[in-house]
Amino acid sequence: MGCATMKFKNVFNLLILFGILFVCNCSYYSLKGSLPPHLKTVAIPLLENQTAEFGITETLTDAVIDEFVRDGSLKIAERSTADVLLIGTITSISDRAGAYDQQEIVQDVKVYITVRVECTDQVKRQTMWNERITQFGSYDPAEGPDGRTTAYDEAFEKISQEMLNKTVSNW
Repeated sequence: MGCATMKFKNVFNLLILFGILFVCNCSYYSLKGSLPPHLKTVAIPLLENQTAEFGITETLTDAVIDEFVRDGSLKIAERSTADVLLIGTITSISDRAGAYDQQEIVQDVKVYITVRVECTDQVKRQTMWNERITQFGSYDPAEGPDGRTTAYDEAFEKISQEMLNKTVSNW
């Protein structure tokens, strides 16, 4: 085997090694976001409800928990042992006409849901973020109550994603 062939193999092997290290580092970063290393668990107690809507706190709380489970950056834990605590209150829900047809009949309704959320680093005993989040879902009023439920689910999904992103990527 010639000297040129040996050098080519060594360079090729080095390139493969650097490629593997690069991919491993990138995949590790993308899985953990930019959370500090002391944050590994999160508690998400049942949200409070300051609106007249019944039963939405359970649905929104479940949606937030599901989003964190799906992401996997933080594991769900009990409030007393969690590194991060997310406390939220649904403060308002409002329906607004989104689109009208030529006869000025409402074709699209947007349901806006506002949640006040405080995220606390329990280890360092400091607030990570404290914000009001407003998101919406849309439905056709001809769909009746099922359409409104679909709009709630759409808004809950957006709120859950925003809460996750603010918690794991806001560093």
